[in-house]
Amino acid sequence: MKKILALALAVTMIVAPFSQKKSVAQEKLKGEITLSGAFALYPLAVKWAEEFKKLHPDVKIDISAGGAGKGMTDVLNGMVDIGMVSREIYPEEAKKGAFGFAVAKDAVVPVVNANNPIIADILAQGLKPEIANHIWITGKVKVWNQAFTSKVKAPIHVYTRSDACGAAEVWAKFFGKKQEDLLGSGVYGDPGLALAVKKDQLGIGFNNIGYAYDYKTKQQVAGIRVLPIDLNKNGKIDEDENFYDSMDKLIAAIAAGKYPSPPARELYFVTKKQPQKKVVVEFIRWILSEGQKYVLETGYINLPKEKVLVEIKKL
Repeated sequence: MKKILALALAVTMIVAPFSQKKSVAQEKLKGEITLSGAFALYPLAVKWAEEFKKLHPDVKIDISAGGAGKGMTDVLNGMVDIGMVSREIYPEEAKKGAFGFAVAKDAVVPVVNANNPIIADILAQGLKPEIANHIWITGKVKVWNQAFTSKVKAPIHVYTRSDACGAAEVWAKFFGKKQEDLLGSGVYGDPGLALAVKKDQLGIGFNNIGYAYDYKTKQQVAGIRVLPIDLNKNGKIDEDENFYDSMDKLIAAIAAGKYPSPPARELYFVTKKQPQKKVVVEFIRWILSEGQKYVLETGYINLPKEKVLVEIKKL
């Protein structure tokens, strides 16, 4: 009898931990998660939310886009659980409690109107970094034939972002500057800037790749053309610089390090201090594990596995 009791006790001790784990795993996740911030992250965050809610239908997720600056302000003021930020976290923001998780990678690209009078020359020659600097920073290049070999003397209509945002910050960082140093007519939001260039035959601007390409067709958005960057500055787009035709080609080039960084960059979910709200913790943990399989199909670039493990350990 003593042997039977001892055996039963042993079985209980072995099984108990597994039963407890099973209980935790089966516990229904409930609650609300609020996010605001970068237009760059918005489409991917929506996709993640849709897939997460399929697994946890009792979780409500509210997402709004308004620029990285708004996302950072909202999360530090406690207005949302997660700020979507498409730039590095500033030291002063970290001192206020900004706690970031890198979740994906993308890039900002220059764009022009598809019906620009010298579009063939522009696409063949590409944009030299120093010319871009003189368009957006110094203002020395004001007409199209100063920027590209052409007889057209029409003025360049330069556009930038009016809202505090990661895209403008990263585009300025390409020139070693800050967003407030960028010249041009200010337009609110990524969609707004794409529309401004689309409506202006002489316009030039910049967009996150999610707004320059249709993530379903993987082709460039109708009405605008992504402007290749002449990285070796030889006055033409060589074969190894020619990767802008489709979103897939550009993403592959970014992943391979062929596109400069900046304007390629990591994207962040930011919480105020280390997250404690269970539903938020589980959402971020899922994004950094199963959720990574949706990154590429939505038009973004996966982080290296080593980087993902570092981010998970922050939870």
